[in-house]
Formats: sequence, structure tokens, C-alpha cells
Amino acid sequence: MKTFEYTITDEVGIHARPAGLLAKKVKEYASKVTIEKAGKCAEAQKLMALMALGVKKGETVTVTVEGDDEETAVSEIRAFFEENL
Repeated sequence: MKTFEYTITDEVGIHARPAGLLAKKVKEYASKVTIEKAGKCAEAQKLMALMALGVKKGETVTVTVEGDDEETAVSEIRAFFEENL
């Protein structure tokens, strides 16, 4: 299991467009990806669950990647966050 924390820099947080892109991105991996904010967790491949977290700019999320390809997945997902969120 690999984890990293990321502070959202996008002006409107995790809204529909980046949440949709993130859900699509994590479906590329066999690993399970979850995002946690303030004790609430969501599976990253579920768009509505991501939106329900209500992540705003300046808030920090914890991303957990667990599975066979977690090494590759965690580095590529971290890069996705840095480019899009």
C-alpha cells in the first residue's frame, strides 16, 4: 500500500471535469485507489463519490493506492494531481 497527501490548488477544487478525468485515469490500473478528506473516503473511479467529498481549494486529501501495480500507479496518479488539481 502506498499513500501520498496532496493540497488542492485548482480554484474550484475537485469539480466535475477533473473528477471525471481522475476517475478515468485510475481505471487504467489494477490497484484500488481511494481518496480521503476529513475522515470521508471515496473510491477514485467513482465520479459521484469523488464529487460528494466536496474538496475545495487549499484542502489536503490523502490518496491511497493498493494493489499489484501500486508503484507505477502512485507515481502516475501523483503526477496527474500536480498537473490537474
